Amino acid sequence: MAAILAALDEAYPQAHCALDHRSPWELLVATILSAQCTDVRVNMVTPALFKRFPTPAAMAKASLPELEELIRTTGFFRNKAKSIQGAARTILAEFGGRVPQTLAELVTLPGAARKTANVVLGVCFGKAEGVVVDTHVFRIARRLGLAKTETVEKVEQELMSILPRDRWIGFSHQIIHHGRQVCEARKPKCNRCNLEQLCHSKDKTWQS
Repeated sequence: MAAILAALDEAYPQAHCALDHRSPWELLVATILSAQCTDVRVNMVTPALFKRFPTPAAMAKASLPELEELIRTTGFFRNKAKSIQGAARTILAEFGGRVPQTLAELVTLPGAARKTANVVLGVCFGKAEGVVVDTHVFRIARRLGLAKTETVEKVEQELMSILPRDRWIGFSHQIIHHGRQVCEARKPKCNRCNLEQLCHSKDKTWQS
């Protein structure tokens, strides 16, 4: 684990959240939109979305057809529109208009499961209550032998048990960058990977 963390620090010393945002509310919305969608696409959509509906109060009153049209290109736009508006209304009704700062409260918001909650807590509030496990983290944790289970929830628990808590937030950012740039799902670029000698995955494409 120490060797893997050292290699990640060497490769991605400045890794950070790739979703553009100016507040916890904007990151919450962007993370909900990022489900089954690239961060690049989300970052193309959110400027117009937040210009039209800049606050939870504005989003709570939005016309669903207009909201759906603004986020259409992110996919699953009808469900996402309902989730975003539902989250806005819950934040207004239950949390005084502010995004809550605990995992238990965040997961009560429509559209916000553990991954979304962990993203907001880690990036906006510096709180490590869990480890963000997206598709990249799930894939690479298993490739590196850090996790062996078959569900996102169980992989998160495995990572929490072996990662130092002060690395829970940064580890996910680094692994996500690694998944996009090197350790791709179909054809990992193992010849470019500084973790290659620490990896014993069966689908390696190159071995030193």
